[in-house]
Amino acid sequence: MADRQAARAAWPFVAMGGWVLGSALQLQQAALWAWPVYAALCAAGLGLWAVLSLRPRWRRGALAAALLAGACGGAGLAGLRGGLFLAGALDPLVEGRDLQVVGVVAQMPQHDEGGTRFRLDVESVQWRPPADDRLVAPPRLPARIALGWYRDEAGEGAGAALHAGERWRLPVRLKAPHGNLNPHGYDGELWLWEQGVQATGHVRAGIGADAAPERLQRTWRHPVERAREAVRDAVFARVADARQAGVIAALVTGDQAAIDRADWDVFRATGVAHLMSISGLHVTMFAWLAAHLAGVLWRRSGRLMLRFPAPQAALVGGVLLAGLYALFSGWGVPSQRTVWMLAVAALLRLTGRRWPWPHVWLMIAAVVVAMDPWALMQAGFWLSFAAVGVLFTTGFAQPGHEQAGRAARLLAFLREQWVVTLALAPLGMLFFQQVSLVGLVANLVAIPWVTLVVTPLSMLGAAAPPLWDLAAWSVRGLGALLGWLAAWPWATWSVAAAPAWMAACGVAGGVLLAMRLPWSVRSLGLPLLLPVLLWQAPRPPMGEFELLAADVGQGNAVLVRTATHGLLYDAGPRYGLESDAGHRVLVPLLRAFDERLDMLVLSHRDSDHTGGAAAVLAMQPKAALLSSIEATHPLQSVRPAKRCEAGQRWTWDGVDFEVLHPAAEDYVAFTKPNAVSCVLRVGNGRATALLAGDIERLQEAALVARTPALRADLLLVPHHGSKTSSSAALLDAVRPRIALVQAGYRNRFGHPAPEVAARYAERGTRLVENVRCGAAAWRSLSPDQVTCERDRKSGRYWQHRLP
Repeated sequence: MADRQAARAAWPFVAMGGWVLGSALQLQQAALWAWPVYAALCAAGLGLWAVLSLRPRWRRGALAAALLAGACGGAGLAGLRGGLFLAGALDPLVEGRDLQVVGVVAQMPQHDEGGTRFRLDVESVQWRPPADDRLVAPPRLPARIALGWYRDEAGEGAGAALHAGERWRLPVRLKAPHGNLNPHGYDGELWLWEQGVQATGHVRAGIGADAAPERLQRTWRHPVERAREAVRDAVFARVADARQAGVIAALVTGDQAAIDRADWDVFRATGVAHLMSISGLHVTMFAWLAAHLAGVLWRRSGRLMLRFPAPQAALVGGVLLAGLYALFSGWGVPSQRTVWMLAVAALLRLTGRRWPWPHVWLMIAAVVVAMDPWALMQAGFWLSFAAVGVLFTTGFAQPGHEQAGRAARLLAFLREQWVVTLALAPLGMLFFQQVSLVGLVANLVAIPWVTLVVTPLSMLGAAAPPLWDLAAWSVRGLGALLGWLAAWPWATWSVAAAPAWMAACGVAGGVLLAMRLPWSVRSLGLPLLLPVLLWQAPRPPMGEFELLAADVGQGNAVLVRTATHGLLYDAGPRYGLESDAGHRVLVPLLRAFDERLDMLVLSHRDSDHTGGAAAVLAMQPKAALLSSIEATHPLQSVRPAKRCEAGQRWTWDGVDFEVLHPAAEDYVAFTKPNAVSCVLRVGNGRATALLAGDIERLQEAALVARTPALRADLLLVPHHGSKTSSSAALLDAVRPRIALVQAGYRNRFGHPAPEVAARYAERGTRLVENVRCGAAAWRSLSPDQVTCERDRKSGRYWQHRLP
């Protein structure tokens, strides 16, 4: 009888586990099914649960039925929500057209030196279609779009007057969300999907007086965003140092974009980045303070205490206020997890129940996944829940520690940090391919300092702004310590990205080492950790080479790898002062391959080729720099560059490298940067690749005349496919099997030009565009094949597909 009751009591929690599992399986779909299929799954889940409820004595297969019921419900609901959202996607016929939209600014705008980025809830759209246009009916736009309002050459028109909650009429051009897709890279399309954004674009200011942006009125919509914006702006107005103000604004409003990129680098290197966003520690501390204040105020009224006991009122008040704080700070996954955990704990205490910790943990995970199934694809979800699970498993977060003395509490805190650091290190390696070796020391100082000093001062500053000055001083002191730790030679340890099963074994090994078990049992965790620590990314065999054309948007970046050497040809574009291809794409990519570059070749000075160079050079201190950049270029102060000239050649692991252009006299004869692009040929006698930079017809003719044997299997299309390049003479001389185009989606230059694509097609050359392919991998062992990252990952239904 007792066994039957225990099994029945476990049904809801098994169903919760099934819900998470079903949602995770649905996220693996490459394309969504028709909505009736998901509706049937939901109905099946409800039906199975009804059978379980009506037959409480059912024992055989009851747990399996509960698991299946939850899985059907989770998969069905996630699929229905995905289909409903996808139905509002931007019509491809609308992309690139001049539209005039009226809408309300939905989030606090983000301002930088290039302009303003913001979200707009669309209310109406107007346009004037040409007489022969295929799209006759007024276009239907997604409910929410992401826009950029960029500065013109005079520095005007950047949307500085935009504020959350305002209604504006704006002339815009839109396109579907399209992100870069690279091995082990960030999925920008998934992030936009989670944010509810189905179109991106820019404001076309100055295209005519009748189309000028116009603010219509202030509304009462989005009051939380208006409050967040007001507090953030007040912080920056009060604190003179923008970097310190950014940290304070992030802790109060959750605006992580306010933190300077250099500070993020320090926080990641020291393992304290989790403290600089609204984490569970911050929400828990706020709940504790709010509960204390609510209890004090409640006890001042005898009538209220007779209606509801003060301890219970304080508990409810603390949870409600913590929920409002999490909502105010952006409602991230760590905040959600903490709020639901606090709510469950409060509910259990109010009802006098005690659940085992796995049940509480599983219920919170199921609630978070039910509200946002795509959170399962976030590293923060797994790190957050894994950290809590580890603490429960190893005996922390259990009753008893609060009654211990100060020395015992200090030891418990130290061991807690050690446990979390050790257990989550393999998971951090899986997601980020690096772990901070100074993280334990940094967190021992930063956690109490940020939690008990910086964050309270920052939050209280909203009511008493002078406290923000004290918060700034505390941030400055912490920053000095963290900067010193980050400067240590071995502050971080990077490893190649290991397979998922290996990382899972590593996490199990870390947990086993940290648990309160005999050392004879703990030592079994070491063999589980070793594969992660010793894993090395596969490399080409001796005498062979491979190329990876990274997906960086409108710019070039090609990684060339031999058996023991690495070269990066160009470093991608600069997206803004705080964003470039180096930080966003190339540094994570090189870290995932554990690549130590021997050389960085920058074909010429244009920013779509040198934008990420500073970040790459900072990460690769031993890489030589070969380029055509002038002696006064800022990068010369980062790493002196050797001038590239035709005739330079070297051999790595049986693979020959040769510079074909420019000749020494070209630096005098030509003034355009494109004309002196470094052209590099890589070959092993069996396969050849030609990387042509941004040379144009005149330089192509000179290259053909100077180089008798120019045949290559792979050609990096000159100048991204511009109509000024890829002449017939060059293509006839090279006769490539495959031509790679690195250009941005719907870029303003129209690359690759239709006439250029036609010339390649006429010669039977396969034209591979990174817009459709993502990162493109080519190997000398298979010179007629290219592996596309979008095909390799089998796609996901939220990823953009070109018509």
